[in-house]
Amino acid sequence: MRAVTVLSMTVLASAGIGHAVLTGLDEGIGRVDPFQDMKDRPSGGHGMNVLLVGTDGRDSITEKERRRYRLGGAPCHCTDTIMIVHLSEDRERATVVSLPRDTYTEVPTPVPPGSTPGPGPATHPLRLNAAYAEGGPNLTVRTIEKMTHLKIDHYLEVDFISFMKTVDALGGVRICTAQPLKDPYTGLNLSPGTHVLGGGQALQYVRSRHVDGASDLGRMQRQQKFLAALIDRATSSGMLLNPLKFREVTRAALGSVRADPGFGTDQLLDLGRVMHDFSPGSSEFTTVPIGQMTYQVKGLGSTVKWDDAKARALFAALRDDRPLTPPGSPRKKGPAAVQVDVDPRDIRVQVENGTTVSGLARRMDDQLAATGFRTTHQPVDATEQAAGHTVILYDPRWDRSAKALAVALPGSELRPAPGQGPALKVIAGADFTQVQPVRPTPPPAVPGPGPTVVTGDEVVCP
Repeated sequence: MRAVTVLSMTVLASAGIGHAVLTGLDEGIGRVDPFQDMKDRPSGGHGMNVLLVGTDGRDSITEKERRRYRLGGAPCHCTDTIMIVHLSEDRERATVVSLPRDTYTEVPTPVPPGSTPGPGPATHPLRLNAAYAEGGPNLTVRTIEKMTHLKIDHYLEVDFISFMKTVDALGGVRICTAQPLKDPYTGLNLSPGTHVLGGGQALQYVRSRHVDGASDLGRMQRQQKFLAALIDRATSSGMLLNPLKFREVTRAALGSVRADPGFGTDQLLDLGRVMHDFSPGSSEFTTVPIGQMTYQVKGLGSTVKWDDAKARALFAALRDDRPLTPPGSPRKKGPAAVQVDVDPRDIRVQVENGTTVSGLARRMDDQLAATGFRTTHQPVDATEQAAGHTVILYDPRWDRSAKALAVALPGSELRPAPGQGPALKVIAGADFTQVQPVRPTPPPAVPGPGPTVVTGDEVVCP
């Protein structure tokens, strides 16, 4: 009991220290409101969508760094990298979708303040990365939401300086390559093998476009590979268990970033808790499906055009919080999820404790919620507390929902309760040990090959 008490106090103290050392960090984040005056936005889906953009911030680089890492030239004040990071609702999966910066899009033609729209076209063609230069984060978010029909929940903008400082604070990131990587434009020069890249070299690695014939697509794949390696480094270094180290890395990362007003200390702590349980296999990476790599547009030249049908299917999967990788792909450790006919998010559940075991109903409620069921989060004691096994009470009109819940509670008894309504009632019995994770049966896929998807453990160094 003394050992348990000491452990409990340590956990509570660590949590308090964790919040204390992070409090105030968000005050140093540059703020921008990309959602200001936005109307007709997409409806929110499940999970959280973060728009991560890397800006061409070379105007803040020192002259020494500019020469060493080949960062010459005038900054374009545009988005050099564009990614949508989707965190699943259960926080067990991260999906990263890269959007080519040369993507063809159309944006509203600006109207000078105080004037009325003229007879000209209401929109004009643009490359996606130029939306930032023309209308800042607001136009960037509006354009991406219009193209993807995804609601962006948070916006995070990283420049060259914060990127390099973050990598250096982690002690470098390990990258493997089977082929030599040499780009005369960025100065990248890596021999085959394993390398630990510091901030400057890492910047060269993610910016290089001339190491092979894949151009920007190859660059996006290397960015995804680097991000997987970054997650691997952060989750395996003990940084997330050390509040002071977490603060150091977070301070470096946030020293020169901009974010929406809703992204603060609590969100940082949530992300830290999520990543603590992550492994590279918990993340998946893809690029929006491409229809034409050289789509010629008058006045713009060559642009990238998406495959509309496949892109719609991809973003629908994110909106529905469905994984992109096929069943059997590497996943976070734990029992594999079983498919059920009804989406757990559509099943309302009230949990009651049918035993004298303290906390049993709370444990069941938490586990059911973690696998997606809409629990009340308010478990109560049953009228009688001598249940030997778990019972599910259900209205026969919702028998499919009851069967799906029974899959999550192996060995439970289904007991009809006419007139109970759509909410299911579970009386936790003494035989309850653990909830079996479940997931809805996915809808039929769009015909034809989909986007190439890899999990993080497929691209990090062995």
